[in-house]
Amino acid sequence: MIFLGIAAIIAAYLLGSINFAVIITKAFTHSDIRNQGSGNAGATNVLRVGGLLPGILTFVLDALKGFTACMLGKIVFAYIAENYTSWWSAAFAGAYFCAVACMLGHIFPVFFGFKGGKGVAICVGIFAVCCPIAVAIGLALFLIVTLISRYVSLGSLIATVAVVVLATIFRNQYTPPAVQIVCCAIMAFLIFYKHRSNIKRLISGCENKIGR
Repeated sequence: MIFLGIAAIIAAYLLGSINFAVIITKAFTHSDIRNQGSGNAGATNVLRVGGLLPGILTFVLDALKGFTACMLGKIVFAYIAENYTSWWSAAFAGAYFCAVACMLGHIFPVFFGFKGGKGVAICVGIFAVCCPIAVAIGLALFLIVTLISRYVSLGSLIATVAVVVLATIFRNQYTPPAVQIVCCAIMAFLIFYKHRSNIKRLISGCENKIGR
């Protein structure tokens, strides 16, 4: 049963490693998004380089990766829990385990030289499974902050903090607290780590704004 759980986590990482930013940009512009714009293989850079349709497709497909990985973890670990009772085998524990694995695959994709996106879009899909209330509020907050400040990175970072905090407040009763807290902390750290250059530019006042 343990090996089944490990297999689900590995599958989630491999799913995350499918970088739609690279695939879609090559399909639309015949170029590598990692060599264009900011160099980030994510939806925001695809939007800037390739336009609205490629940007939306990238965001939706990245979110679907997170959603699918979490559902896989939830289903597999629920099956494990029926046959092997343990604190880590709860369905939502599996969802969080696979969420972290999928995000690691997205940020460090094995299929694309370990150079991927920043993990924001994939979090939408992840928390649509793990805590829908948190992601709904987080998306609203992202839109408000981004529209007012015109900084996508600032909206993303504030929304990340909000989602992690709200996911803890509205935690599913079947989610082991230690698993939820640690996994959320890891995902938040990864997003902030990938945004470290954006944070420096925000502090110095030279971050790129949308609409320019």
